[in-house]
Amino acid sequence: MRRRTSILLGASLGLGAAVLFVFGANLRSGATALNGALIEPPLPAEDFTLTSVAGPVRLSDFLGRTVVLFFGYTHCPDVCPLTMSRVAQALKALESDADRVQAIMVSIDPERDSPGRMAEYVQSFNPGFLGLSGSAEEVSRVAASYGIFYARAAASGESDDYLVDHTATVTVISPEGSIQMLWPTDLRSEEMASDLRYLLRR
Repeated sequence: MRRRTSILLGASLGLGAAVLFVFGANLRSGATALNGALIEPPLPAEDFTLTSVAGPVRLSDFLGRTVVLFFGYTHCPDVCPLTMSRVAQALKALESDADRVQAIMVSIDPERDSPGRMAEYVQSFNPGFLGLSGSAEEVSRVAASYGIFYARAAASGESDDYLVDHTATVTVISPEGSIQMLWPTDLRSEEMASDLRYLLRR
């Protein structure tokens, strides 16, 4: 199995343009305290319903809490486990404020990622993390609404295993249900924690 995952950024032209604009605005304004791209004004976060191990879950179920939303898959060899580990470390650094944040991972590989497998995977990083899956059509619709591109890569050798190339941006959603910030792939856990402290104080 290949030990790499291609990260495809800027899949959504509208959201991609917003990311570039906000990163540029942050730099021009000297907003060096922030590590991700602050979205000003915030964009509406599309509500959706997918399936957890306990049943259907809506994004709007978490109004009143900050949501850290990531799209990935459990067979991902590198970026996904690294991202989830960094989110877990960031929430640990928040201490009691971590209760105000809900981390959600949506599978972009529903063929292999059942709700049960998703629960087992995300809870290995943090027992409070939520893993969601759904039909191929449901996942495709939700991913597209958040500017997430993904595509199945060819299996290597004679193996039936395969990788999924995907956008690895992390979306931070406000308690009011708006997209507040986007994190790039290489953000460290301490940078995530710093951004979350800023957002929770707003």
